[in-house]
Amino acid sequence: MTMRSPLSRARGLGSAKNGTDHWWMQRLTALALIPLVIWFVVSMIIVTGADHAAAVEFISSPINSVLLMLLIVATFVHGQLGLTVVIEDYIHTRWLEVSLIIAVKGAAIFLGVASVYAVIAIALN
Repeated sequence: MTMRSPLSRARGLGSAKNGTDHWWMQRLTALALIPLVIWFVVSMIIVTGADHAAAVEFISSPINSVLLMLLIVATFVHGQLGLTVVIEDYIHTRWLEVSLIIAVKGAAIFLGVASVYAVIAIALN
C-alpha cells in the first residue's frame, strides 16, 4: 500500500501536450507522401530502361528535382515520427529509449541531408 496520491503517481509520466502535434505531423506527412509516391512510381516506370544520361537529365529537370527533394524530406520525417512512436511504445528502459530516439533522429537528419545533397549535386551537374 502506498501513501502517494493519484496525482503524485501520475507526475513524470508525460503529458498529452505534444502528442497531438506528433499525430498531426505524421498524418500530414502521410498525406504529402501520397501524391509524391504516385509521381515517383509513374516517373520510374516511364524512365525504366533508360541509360545514365537519361536518369541525370530526369533529375536535372527543376520540377523533378524539387519533387524528389520533397519526397526525400517527407519520407524521412514520416519514418522518424513512426519509429519514435514504436520506440516510445515498446522500449521501457528510459536510457535505451532516449538513446534510440536520438539515434533515429540523427540518422534521419544525416541520411535526409545526404540524399538532398545528392539530388542537388546531380541537378547542378
